Amino acid sequence: MEYGQARKVLIYTLILNWLVAGTKLFYGLITRSASMTADGLHSFADGTNNIIGLMGFYIAARPVDKTHPYGHEKYETLTALSIGGLLLIVAFNIIKEAAQRFNNPIIPDVNLGSFIVMAVTVGINIFVMLYEKREGKRLKSDFLVSDSYHTRSDILVSCSVIATLIAVKLGMPPIIDTIMAVLIAVFIGFSAFEILWQTSRVLSDAAVVPPEIIKTIIMGFDDVVNCHNIRTRGRQDNICVDLHIWVKPNMHIDRSHELAHSIEEKLKKEIPGVKEVITHIEPAGK
Repeated sequence: MEYGQARKVLIYTLILNWLVAGTKLFYGLITRSASMTADGLHSFADGTNNIIGLMGFYIAARPVDKTHPYGHEKYETLTALSIGGLLLIVAFNIIKEAAQRFNNPIIPDVNLGSFIVMAVTVGINIFVMLYEKREGKRLKSDFLVSDSYHTRSDILVSCSVIATLIAVKLGMPPIIDTIMAVLIAVFIGFSAFEILWQTSRVLSDAAVVPPEIIKTIIMGFDDVVNCHNIRTRGRQDNICVDLHIWVKPNMHIDRSHELAHSIEEKLKKEIPGVKEVITHIEPAGK
């Protein structure tokens, strides 16, 4: 993965995220809107995640060394995992603040500025989400894709805040602002678990490619009698494959070596992201 390009994407999104966060927090605090303030904290977490991502990219870009013979790429996935943890903390703090407001309701000051702030920040977030998701897929970056999901939830949350401001402006009870803050926390919590699930699969070496796909490719070789014990692990841009094949008992060792190389090249060509293939060759019937 081009970590230099990924870092540029994160720097751009960091600037935009903190611009959005600062605007929401400032206006949410002066208007005493719990939902807008909660949304601002959510956006602030976006910027914090970007900083963690920059640190992760710096480590992940390091070359192979004696203590990391497979490289440092999983550090990027580890930083993506931290996004989920931070989001859970943000969700907890929002719920804690909302619980206090249930006992001591505060009427937010909803005005035209509130709607302008939310509309502009939603527009910026839509741009950030689309940009980060597109670049994440292009660069095959777990972190960028995970962070785009975070921004997507921020957009949904912001839209719910706008609906809340409209409801308060129309004269509905001020407690609806507090209720919406709780719902925002729930949205954030779901986003956190989604990220934790995806990144934990990589860190726990979950299968990346269905074995059936690999077997279909391998069985296309005339010299292969059968294929079994197919295993895959890693990230989408760094897939490791190991498998066992049966060949005819009289196959010469030089031909077996050539076959293993041909299988590796074929898998790398047919399945994007495959970086390493270990083929165990066994005589058929053994």
